Amino acid sequence: MTSHLRLLSPLQIRGQTLRNRIVFGAHTNNMADQGLPGARMEGYFLERALGGAGMIVTEPVPAHRTGVLTRGNMLHESDKIIPHFQRITEKVKDAGAVICQQIYHVGAHGDSDLSFAPHWSPSGGPSYHDSDGSHKMTEAEIEELLAAHLAAAVRAQKSGFQGVEVWAAYHSLLDQFWTPWSNQRDDKWGGSLENRTRFSRTLVENIRRFCGEDFIVGMAVSYSTAYSATLSAESMCEIIALHDATGHLDYVTVGAGSYLEFDAIIPPFTHGEKLTTPLTAQLKALAKNIKITSEAGVRTPENGEQIIASGEADLVSIVRGQIADPQLARKATEGRAEDIRGCISCNQMCWGRRSRDYWISCLVNPSVGREFEWGGDRFQATAVPKSVLVVGAGPAGLEAARGAAERGYRVEIVEALPVIGGQFRLAGMQPRRAQILELMDWYERQFVKLGVTLRLNTYLDTDEIAAHPTDIVVLATGSLPDEKSFQRWLPHLESLPGLELGGVWSPEDVMRREARLGDAVIVYDEGSNWRGVGTAWALAEAGKRVTIVTPEAFVGKEIARTAADGAARRRMAKLGVVFKTEACIGRWHGNGATVVNLLTGEEEVIAASGLVMATTNRAFDPFPEAFEGKKVLRIGDCVAPRLAAYAFHEGRKLALDL
Repeated sequence: MTSHLRLLSPLQIRGQTLRNRIVFGAHTNNMADQGLPGARMEGYFLERALGGAGMIVTEPVPAHRTGVLTRGNMLHESDKIIPHFQRITEKVKDAGAVICQQIYHVGAHGDSDLSFAPHWSPSGGPSYHDSDGSHKMTEAEIEELLAAHLAAAVRAQKSGFQGVEVWAAYHSLLDQFWTPWSNQRDDKWGGSLENRTRFSRTLVENIRRFCGEDFIVGMAVSYSTAYSATLSAESMCEIIALHDATGHLDYVTVGAGSYLEFDAIIPPFTHGEKLTTPLTAQLKALAKNIKITSEAGVRTPENGEQIIASGEADLVSIVRGQIADPQLARKATEGRAEDIRGCISCNQMCWGRRSRDYWISCLVNPSVGREFEWGGDRFQATAVPKSVLVVGAGPAGLEAARGAAERGYRVEIVEALPVIGGQFRLAGMQPRRAQILELMDWYERQFVKLGVTLRLNTYLDTDEIAAHPTDIVVLATGSLPDEKSFQRWLPHLESLPGLELGGVWSPEDVMRREARLGDAVIVYDEGSNWRGVGTAWALAEAGKRVTIVTPEAFVGKEIARTAADGAARRRMAKLGVVFKTEACIGRWHGNGATVVNLLTGEEEVIAASGLVMATTNRAFDPFPEAFEGKKVLRIGDCVAPRLAAYAFHEGRKLALDL
């Protein structure tokens, strides 16, 4: 029996029955090929439909040439997309989900590198995506955009979509019309609230008239309190009430943040959960016709059940949760919520890859984007169930062991430490990252269900592996901190000068509480990622006086693509952490370090009782290349030290290839 009765109850919208209240909301997956949806996108959406989602809102399609924002979006203003989308919509509907398409125009916040067109906006304001300004539309151009949005909706209907979602979130075009600071027009499109909402109300009315009474029309909005210039909750309620009164709009999805508060749009673990319920509760109380969807920070079925049960919304959009586990809805329906692999809100491979203009994936679910190749997060049983010995229970070993067991192999995994997870578990001990520890608990539960033998506190030497009766040996022994603390931007120094004086530690030493540190600590962060940033943050939270030194131009450069760097810097700044950028460690003195400015060559001695060197790790593989009579496979950091995502990827791929 499920414990999520309200979340899993059906809902009627425009004659369509949603089998539950779980939406796989619109987001840019960047999977189009030359502007056309293909096998990658089809597999991605079909997997979530098979996984039980009630409604899917697909990749936003640009309405007009002046609103193109990402390389991986669909062709704008082109009927070429219709037959390609028809294949997707037919399969998704056959799998039991209702499917709609989002239509967008970003207004002033375009990207000239992608559109090669001027950004059209109500009043010619600046872009918050690039450094360009925008073009103040004429009334004829406003009418052109209205026609383009309608044409996109008609195209979606021909493609087999059961509705469209009009994009008014994050201070996009419609939001720019609504907001007084970005709409300074003195014609019928600006000024009063009625005039400022004329574009969106006309747009929705046009779609209803041309696409019919059975066609779902939704709208995406967002809520941000970071700047007083953006719309308040009270103003948003007024705007939605005007649209609700027309009877043309069926639902409103409420996200968080804006292009002025970018990190809240796809909130990383630095943020809280259920970010939009303060506004959705108000909208639900006033709505007479529309249904309200809560989005942003809705990570689990428990979040969703609480929101629906408390009357704060009618639906919930769980996006990253269904990226991490596409079977989330089905598992919840079957009363198996404990089997759901939780999103850890890292943003590393979803938003992180998208921000680099790659198709998105997932750190904990490497099948994302490869469903058409790998069959999703489902496993084909092996015809010959051999035995597998996995050495090392870090990310690569854990996923290899789980995947092999899912396929029917007899699996034993050994770990020298008393706990699973390796360095990834240590990351889960950094501030606000405990979702990683929840993932470790999930693996242990899966091992019990799959019959995997887990042996902790077990170090196997070469002879013991050679004598083991297994058919297949998977070496996933990970990596170790560089004993010489080599700095890649000081390549002429083989090791850190002064290393022999002691008091130099690795982030692993710190997070295992093995480092003997005094009150003042320097953290050298070469990777500009969580290994250094998270350790510095943890030390500052523990009351240490921390100076973080990085060769990069700003602290947390590599995590900027996850939208979590700003929150980390703000918190560390409040804790008194001193930032030294574009610098390296020239020498350790035992009671301080010489910090070298890479721009000027100037040196500064900073007093400290300890130095933490977050430099590049070295692969740890103490075993011979082969063991007689056994198939030997190597994965993860023991091949080359990298981020956790690639270890999970290699573990999954190995299990599929066995």
